[in-house]
Amino acid sequence: MLSLFFDFGSPLALLLSNFASPSLLNFNTGYYLCSMQNDPELNQNGKYLGTITKDFVVVADTLKEAAYQVKKRGFSEFPIFPIAKTEIPIGQKLIGKEDMAVNWNYYITYIDEFVQRQLIENEEAFKQAYKNPDEFCCLFVVEPDFTNFLFVPYPEEE
Repeated sequence: MLSLFFDFGSPLALLLSNFASPSLLNFNTGYYLCSMQNDPELNQNGKYLGTITKDFVVVADTLKEAAYQVKKRGFSEFPIFPIAKTEIPIGQKLIGKEDMAVNWNYYITYIDEFVQRQLIENEEAFKQAYKNPDEFCCLFVVEPDFTNFLFVPYPEEE
């Protein structure tokens, strides 16, 4: 399992401190801990996985095309889509929840922004754990009691 550490003093980390669950915080070292594996907390009463997958069906094509464009234009081989129900200061908003009648705001960024903001401690470990962006969408979920990376497979093309 890969863990990512977020710098406690960064602006995003301060924002995330309002959202991250105690199980994802490591106050002893002053860093936020984030697992790269899909987390059992997602299934807690269907609270997150249900709304994320329901929305994902609606936005998947847009996210897949955006990931393709990030790679094609040479920005990064590691696109990341932060999602939140509120506004967050990372990436650029791609889809507002009011734009497509979904529950989440979808932002687009890539590994470089996480590295530049010193949100990822081990870039190589992140790259090794990252799943094929042609097949999986890398979501970074930011919620009051769940902040984590989630890889969701794109629907198969017909």
